[in-house]
Amino acid sequence: MVAFHASALDGVARNPALPTPLLLRLLAFDGGGDGPPRHALQRAGLPETAVEIILAHPNPAARINFAMSARAEPVQRARLADDPSPEVRTALAYGPEWCDPRTTVAPLPDNVCARLLDDSAPSVRTALLDSPHLAPSFIAALATHRDPAARRVAVRAWQDLPPDERSALLADPAPEVRRAAALWECRRNARVTAELIRDPKSAAEALRHGLLHRADAERCVAARTHLASLAENPSLPTDLVERLAIDTDEAVRLAVSLRPELGETQRMTIDFTVEAFDRRNVEWVRNGLADPEVLRRAATSAHPLLLRAAAQSPHLPPDLIRLLARTEDPLVEDLLSVHHPDTPQEVLMRVYTRLGGTFSSWMAETHPRFPREGLAARYADHPDGNYRRLAVRDPAATPTLLERLSHDPAVWTRQAAVSDPRLPLDRLREALHVPELAFAAGANPALPKDEMTAVLNRADVPA
Repeated sequence: MVAFHASALDGVARNPALPTPLLLRLLAFDGGGDGPPRHALQRAGLPETAVEIILAHPNPAARINFAMSARAEPVQRARLADDPSPEVRTALAYGPEWCDPRTTVAPLPDNVCARLLDDSAPSVRTALLDSPHLAPSFIAALATHRDPAARRVAVRAWQDLPPDERSALLADPAPEVRRAAALWECRRNARVTAELIRDPKSAAEALRHGLLHRADAERCVAARTHLASLAENPSLPTDLVERLAIDTDEAVRLAVSLRPELGETQRMTIDFTVEAFDRRNVEWVRNGLADPEVLRRAATSAHPLLLRAAAQSPHLPPDLIRLLARTEDPLVEDLLSVHHPDTPQEVLMRVYTRLGGTFSSWMAETHPRFPREGLAARYADHPDGNYRRLAVRDPAATPTLLERLSHDPAVWTRQAAVSDPRLPLDRLREALHVPELAFAAGANPALPKDEMTAVLNRADVPA
């Protein structure tokens, strides 16, 4: 018999058909000091008995992995707020490091965040304030916090803060808080903008967003002060916009070309160049990704950066999706495939073909419109293994074909075939002992319970 391969245990931990008794057994495992397999700790819908085991696990690595789970309920993760390990509390405070860009992570309750912000460990407080998963209500509540780092974060909720709290932040004793507040206030106050542009630390951002006195704008143009930032400023006088549209600096002309008030004819008369992989933020489009008028203006433009910005909206109507799908811009196609559930199948296939690797595999597995029917007949004998693995997705793929593809020269094709529940059971059992196939075999939902149990036994997981 070929030796058992340890990655089979990781596969079983991910298996959607894993019975609860085996899951609980896995979660109590110390893993030789590494803790239980991460896939067991970060499963969706863990039962209360499983959560209790994780919370009481003697290995902090187990609790850290659970604290950073994007699938766990916030109230479940929140129970780690009093964990004795600062590393666990730090992981909880920051939250998941990565999640599907088509989904959002539910934030921890505000009262739990407040406790973490008062934690005795500086790393916990820092992680919380750096977290991208904070609730807007909690961010706004930080405006009166005693920690200046917290008050600086509160500035992100500037539009929702009452006038007295805004005034207090503008007069805050901490200079970094005053500067952050002023960079929001300057959008409606030219006097504040004039003060900020004298500070090298804030000049570029103030010139990009602040309300400008004409004299300040003229002085900055004459001195060529942060011209690419100034070219984005909404309050820049029209004659200065026209002057910057023919500036000698390529970056300045490109910034002007993205201004929202320009008509399409005027926009496309500007001499600008867009790099093949440039996907910079276009703020007025980003802020309007749910606004039909903004999306239509961006998606019907001939400007590549506006098309790429529009492609990041999950709210595109069908006619704009079809329009963007015909742009022949690979980056537009990539962004559509990531962000929009109704991306046409032909676009998804082009992206799959072009990118290959991990991204294509993730997209094929998770995108709701990725094609399935007819792939076996079309690709089972394709010379490229990246295509042969698509044959596994076809509902018409037979056990015989899957058996054949499980021996394919391309490892990704073999793994795809071995993960399919239609694979003959004898081949599935065999794959558990093949190093590059063990994980896929362990994760196969058709793996019998006795085989899962045997995997745990061979890995010395206590009963």
